[in-house]
Amino acid sequence: MGLRIHFVVDPHGWCCMGLIVFVWLYNIVLIPKIVLFPHYEEGHIPGILIIIFYGISIFCLVALVRASITDPGRLPENPKIPHGEREFWELCNKCNLMRPKRSHHCSRCGHCVRRMDHHCPWINNCVGEDNHWLFLQLCFYTELLTCYALMFSFCHYYYFLPLKKHNLDLFVFRHELAIMRLAAFMGITMLVGITGLFYTQLIGIITEDQEMVPGLSPHCFSYRTSEYSHCSALGEVANNTHKQHVGMWKVF
Repeated sequence: MGLRIHFVVDPHGWCCMGLIVFVWLYNIVLIPKIVLFPHYEEGHIPGILIIIFYGISIFCLVALVRASITDPGRLPENPKIPHGEREFWELCNKCNLMRPKRSHHCSRCGHCVRRMDHHCPWINNCVGEDNHWLFLQLCFYTELLTCYALMFSFCHYYYFLPLKKHNLDLFVFRHELAIMRLAAFMGITMLVGITGLFYTQLIGIITEDQEMVPGLSPHCFSYRTSEYSHCSALGEVANNTHKQHVGMWKVF
């Protein structure tokens, strides 16, 4: 299915998304300036690590843009209900339009979204049927970039050899400790938040697919059963659910 462009006019969402872009720019500019390039010039790290850092950063930004502007599954004003499926549709009491039963009305966007998960202010868009996999992709790349940046921040002070050349005339080196502390604070905060969100999203997908696929074994989804991990549950879902979820997991 092709991805449709979708913009949400919401100043609150623009502010939240602008904050995310600021954090991205802060790390993409200052960490290479303070850590990566100086240690590369003194032979402490290979250049491939810098390329990987910028590569993950670009993937993260592209994922943010795609998740933000992709139509989450907005229902048209006059949807065509397939023959024989009317019993699975209902009337929305807010926009007075017919919608599938798994759809929800977003009060911020002002329309119904198929299989809506939530409205995310950080991407200024709803997370629904058509962009859920893009949202998971964004979470994955953000967590990867955050771990990568925190790793270099830790190694800069506790593992790498001390830098011999320091240009204290530059602002970033005069205030290096404060800048790196702020970067570490933002990184840890984002890592904790994204990890919790990513985990709950995966659990939500598993439990939702259990309802949609009756052939799955019930004990696969029991949180108290130690015989089945969440990875095995994901494997069983991937082997039994319908084809639209295949593209979601290709991102990993």
